Amino acid sequence: MPQEKLRFAVLGVGRIGKIHAANLATRIPRAEVVALADPVPDALAAAASRFGIRRTFADYRQALELPDVDAVAVCTPTDTHYQILLDAASARKHIFCEKPVALEIEKIRHVNQHVAACGVQMMVAFNRRFDPNFAKVHELVQAGKIGVPHVVRITSRDPAPPPESYIRSSGGIFLDMTIHDFDMARFLAGSEVTEVFARAAVLVDPMFERAGDWDTAVTLLSFASGALGAIDNSRKAVYGYDQRVEVFGSQGMVAVSNNTPDTHVLFDSTGAHASLPLYFFMERYTESYLREMQAFVDAVLDGKPVPVTGEDGLAAVRIALAAARSARERRPVKLEEIPA
Repeated sequence: MPQEKLRFAVLGVGRIGKIHAANLATRIPRAEVVALADPVPDALAAAASRFGIRRTFADYRQALELPDVDAVAVCTPTDTHYQILLDAASARKHIFCEKPVALEIEKIRHVNQHVAACGVQMMVAFNRRFDPNFAKVHELVQAGKIGVPHVVRITSRDPAPPPESYIRSSGGIFLDMTIHDFDMARFLAGSEVTEVFARAAVLVDPMFERAGDWDTAVTLLSFASGALGAIDNSRKAVYGYDQRVEVFGSQGMVAVSNNTPDTHVLFDSTGAHASLPLYFFMERYTESYLREMQAFVDAVLDGKPVPVTGEDGLAAVRIALAAARSARERRPVKLEEIPA
């Protein structure tokens, strides 16, 4: 008899962990949360109370020992992913992992190999693929509605910078922020990136320079298909969370603009006025977080491949590392310079 529910331990109950725990506990009928793990006692207690979870652990390894845990949602800081993923796969738990898998190519490759050897599934959480707007763009491009893709343009700007402590452990703008756009560019173009040329600057806050990072970047991509890509990023858009995509092709163009609380436009003697974009990722991508986790649960329970694999995670990190090298060295960087 097929398994009816996928039973989860959510590892890490910070901002993103609480989003996934809420979806698994209340919005996905084929899933349930049976355990939580986090080294911060107050956060763990609050999440357990909110979701009615009795079994909680400061050490994630105790959650992996539970026989009624089928899968884990890895929502811990990036620099902890590597060992957690190896341990989870060894425990024969299916894995849903927040991006990036790790900050080093060698570690990602090792994780992917170990996951395959252990016979479990691992999905990397590039949630924007599951956003209804971006998914529609992908659908139309794949259906040939714009002909052959020529140019992919992505704008991705945060409304406010994260704290310096986060910046120092995140891997930097390309591995933390633009990595979503690199994955989206591959997804929409339907082709692999072959060369990256990035320029980056500190224009928002001197703390980025102190942390050895940038807060503003423009990246040009060359694809194996011959198509071109352009991505612009900023850590501070004063008007809200700016998330736009356009794919231009031989037979047309498809684009999506920002989500807003409503679609009114007021015209008066001073001009035209409309609502600002939704303020941050938790509001903008609420539906995509649900849809990506639903896709993971369905894939595991139905015995189908997950839609976003460890190899997709590896590809995005390679592009991010190439972009960081390009920005530092002020030259185009071919992907073959970043060994897979």
